[in-house]
Amino acid sequence: MASMMMKTNVSVATKAASRVSGHGKHAHSLELGCMQTGADAVGPDRQHPESAHIRVNLSLDPIESRALTSVVAKAVEFYGSDRATFLGPFSNPPDYLTGEFPGDYGWDTAGLSADPETFKRFRETEVIHARWALLGTLGCVTPEILERTGASSFGEAVWFKAGSQIFAEGGLDYLGNASLIHAQSIIAILAFQVVVMSQAESFRAAGEAPGVEGLDSLYPGGPFDPLNLADDPDTFAELKVKEIKNGRLAMFSMFGFYVQAIVTGKGPIENWADHIEDPFVNNGFAIATKFTPCK
Repeated sequence: MASMMMKTNVSVATKAASRVSGHGKHAHSLELGCMQTGADAVGPDRQHPESAHIRVNLSLDPIESRALTSVVAKAVEFYGSDRATFLGPFSNPPDYLTGEFPGDYGWDTAGLSADPETFKRFRETEVIHARWALLGTLGCVTPEILERTGASSFGEAVWFKAGSQIFAEGGLDYLGNASLIHAQSIIAILAFQVVVMSQAESFRAAGEAPGVEGLDSLYPGGPFDPLNLADDPDTFAELKVKEIKNGRLAMFSMFGFYVQAIVTGKGPIENWADHIEDPFVNNGFAIATKFTPCK
């Protein structure tokens, strides 16, 4: 991860240098704040990276210069000491949150990440849970949306009730279509999930799969990136920030889905539709005053 950050920041300077030409009429100077995150900057005792600056003198056309400045701005917006923090100028991040990793906004009031090994474990746990939450929220709302729009019929589209159809006489059809996946045995489903998920998780943790070695356990790339989204280091660094930001929102969304299910006994789309229809009656404050689980 540290080496990726080093590559990300240095790559901007490399791109800039590669675009220098003798045809430009305007000279521009860009100063990049880079993080020394290589092995010499972060050792076993987790020495905190120190900021360095690289000045790149460019001879570029004004349009090229503006485009390059935009790339540089994106690179420093999410990483390093000049990154955005959770309270902006009023933030005082602890010294161990250096902006080295994606999604670091300098907030750790409980000191949960002060220990490097704990920090590493929490980072991995957060990213994995974020990805599951992203899939989970999509899986919760899709059946309801398709049912309400008439695009498909599920029998029971609410996420916390849909799975029970596997015990019905006709079983469970994926997306309401028997020709896709038709399931009638919960034992077979559990066995399949245990085998497939255990294999996938073991490959991820080991950083290798049959015919593939040396993969990062969190961001493997290679065959796991068929669209080559991570080929460009700057794009990759930005995508990692977007993933964790959306993943954190998805985790909060799933928590909200759980609370809604307990309080109203309805799915998120139906709750949303009720709120839009009469927001002053169907809202969290009104329901909290007359709370009866699954009334």
